Amino acid sequence: MLDQNILEQVKGIFASLNSNITLDATFQNNDKKAEELKEFLNDFASTSEKLSVQFTEKGNAQLQFSLLKDNKETGITFRGIPNGHEFTSLLLAVLNTDGQGKNFPDEMIQSRIKALKGNIKLKTYVSLTCTNCPDVVQALNLMSLINPNIKHEMVDGGIYQQEISDLNIQGVPAVYCNEESLHIGRGDLGMLLQELEDRVGSETIENEEPIERQYDVMVIGGGPAGVSAAIYSARKGLKVGLIAERIGGQVNDTTGIQNLISVPQTNGTQLAADLKSHLSDYPIDLFEHRKIASVELKDKLKSIHVKGGEVFKAPAVIIATGANWRRLNVGDEAKYIGHGIHFCQHCDGPFYKGKNVAVIGGGNSGLEAAIDLAGICKNVTVFEFGDTLRADTILQEKAATMPNLTIIKNAQTTNVKGDGTKLTALTVKNRLTEEEKDYAFDGVFVQIGLAANSDPFKKDLELTPRQEIKVDEFCRTSLPGVYAAGDVTNVPYKQIVIAMGEGAKAALSAFDDRLRGII
Repeated sequence: MLDQNILEQVKGIFASLNSNITLDATFQNNDKKAEELKEFLNDFASTSEKLSVQFTEKGNAQLQFSLLKDNKETGITFRGIPNGHEFTSLLLAVLNTDGQGKNFPDEMIQSRIKALKGNIKLKTYVSLTCTNCPDVVQALNLMSLINPNIKHEMVDGGIYQQEISDLNIQGVPAVYCNEESLHIGRGDLGMLLQELEDRVGSETIENEEPIERQYDVMVIGGGPAGVSAAIYSARKGLKVGLIAERIGGQVNDTTGIQNLISVPQTNGTQLAADLKSHLSDYPIDLFEHRKIASVELKDKLKSIHVKGGEVFKAPAVIIATGANWRRLNVGDEAKYIGHGIHFCQHCDGPFYKGKNVAVIGGGNSGLEAAIDLAGICKNVTVFEFGDTLRADTILQEKAATMPNLTIIKNAQTTNVKGDGTKLTALTVKNRLTEEEKDYAFDGVFVQIGLAANSDPFKKDLELTPRQEIKVDEFCRTSLPGVYAAGDVTNVPYKQIVIAMGEGAKAALSAFDDRLRGII
């Protein structure tokens, strides 16, 4: 079942396994997928002498397998056959079970995972075509290995369609904690940990002092701008710390990248990995999976407080927190996110095969989404606010060739309607006639640009009406010693190559101010 070339690659990956790991599978004999599971697991287990597989046939068993380490439960279960993007999740689960893998979080994050209260049963419903699902599956598998009270199960929605229907899941990844919805959509270990802490609580250690760390330069944000700023600062011989929710930032959610000069073709996952690899070439202290709780930027020595109790201090702070998907901010939008309203066609488009969907936004991302969706959906309607499309000509020409793709301009979405469990329609106003009309849709994909991640800094820094941090041509903000770069700023054109340049500029400006005694 598995390609021979893939098996050879896996053999190389598993050459260093030390533990005996068993793939413990169960199934019903009349399950049509049982033979496929057997073949898949036998092929997979053939890649290492440390891997074995055992099968148990039960009358009411679900098609699944769990990982055992030296015949002991790990808490990791795959309900389905983890092909497609989830094959990487299986590889990492085996490596992590053996104590290997560069994705293990640092000691501070592990202590927060261990402190989660009670017995926690997690399920993640996935699509094997979803590019964002593996991040969530891999993060929760890690938590299961770190905290023995956590059990995690990946569920293939393609096989268990009745469960998907019963739970009214319309977007993946969809995470359930103790049978209640916890998370829908893109996520990483830091985000999921915070959501679990909010849901189940944490054991607190009395009189625990916050951990304080001091640097010459603190960079906030791990996208192209933040990584560039950290590397340029480190090259000046400064002590540099970088805190981020995830390395790569928004880049992780980008599929094809063809305009990064000198790199003709890459993708978000690869670029994020390359950024992290480049960081490791320098003595930069990386603190990933951190979320900012508060900042104090007006003093000469600035302080950044993160959730979990750490405090980072430095005379120079470079903010490169990027941006997130912009929302419609109408009606019941928040209520129907994940239940008809989506931001990633690659992840959630397969749920709308043969159905009618809308894409809001006529820029590059909007038309790319519409073209992708037109290949699987019955009809796709694009609503563009302006009187012309903003997408590149090549995308407009491609869209024009697709018979099931309609574009409506001068269209303003004014309301979202649903039946209480899922979206059913959009209310759209014709901006020329002011007439409003309801359009029935099964799903809506919002592609209207990005909103700056500037909230933690708004009390201290000057922002634009679009809530972007105002910077001058040297990336200086309204406070001495505080710099900003990339998509969080008012610099025009939100592009990877521009963010990298702005990060470098911010670092050089901070170094210059240091030499001149300004900071």
